Amino acid sequence: MTTSSLKNSLLGQDVSYPTHYDPSVLFAIDRAPNRQGLTLPEHWHGADIWYAYEMSWLNAKGKPIAAVGRFSIPWNSPQLIESKSFKLYLNSFNESRFESTKAVKKCLEQDLSAVAGAPVQVSIYELDPYTGPIMGTLQGELIDHHDVEIDCYQPNPDLLQCHDTEVVNETLVSHLLKSNCPVTGQPDWASLQVAYTGPRLDQGSLLRYIVSFRQHTEFHEHCVERIYHDLMERCHPEQLFVMARYTRRGGLDINPWRSSHPLDVADIRTVRQ
Repeated sequence: MTTSSLKNSLLGQDVSYPTHYDPSVLFAIDRAPNRQGLTLPEHWHGADIWYAYEMSWLNAKGKPIAAVGRFSIPWNSPQLIESKSFKLYLNSFNESRFESTKAVKKCLEQDLSAVAGAPVQVSIYELDPYTGPIMGTLQGELIDHHDVEIDCYQPNPDLLQCHDTEVVNETLVSHLLKSNCPVTGQPDWASLQVAYTGPRLDQGSLLRYIVSFRQHTEFHEHCVERIYHDLMERCHPEQLFVMARYTRRGGLDINPWRSSHPLDVADIRTVRQ
């Protein structure tokens, strides 16, 4: 496991896939540097929820097993896990033998918790009968229909506008969040859900703000925390929940959420995931 600079890592370079189980390929990213520029609450909640749709390993007799995995990394872990290294790590299971699914789960929890610096919850779903996340729709009012003029494509919290005279409890959704991977430069696409109690958000201004991430380069988890921070700073809601459901790459999708209060997040996947 490595926590050195991205410039000194193998990420973003052509690498060979591991031919056997290899936790050393996991690469940790410190959360603290990104959070230094954000005003975040002392007490808040959240997780980085990953789904893996290309999980496989060999049983004790060498027969392949296929499954879907769910990994929940706590928001307060010192490190997040870089996605390409996660992909390489999961693929290192492909030609490795394990006595049981329980043994695979234990191995995953130990390795990922060691890298994140906090307990990581792992669920492994068999494909028949399948009990994992199913396709669903993010609940809330879609704001993408607003006919707004946009010319800002870097995060700009000044775009956000709130109506201080009216307090509401509502959930808003947009499918137009896009940012870029700091490692590969490739686009990261997501649907965003914002639920809050507080001064009414101007929906057009929220849409312009979301689109302002379009040329921004930052990890998924950092983008969600920046959005949470900006909404708190600009609108001062009594309660706030922000979640981004990113489309999958290499069989993995990432779904970070942050909240001012504890809650259970729906275990679904969107049509683009």
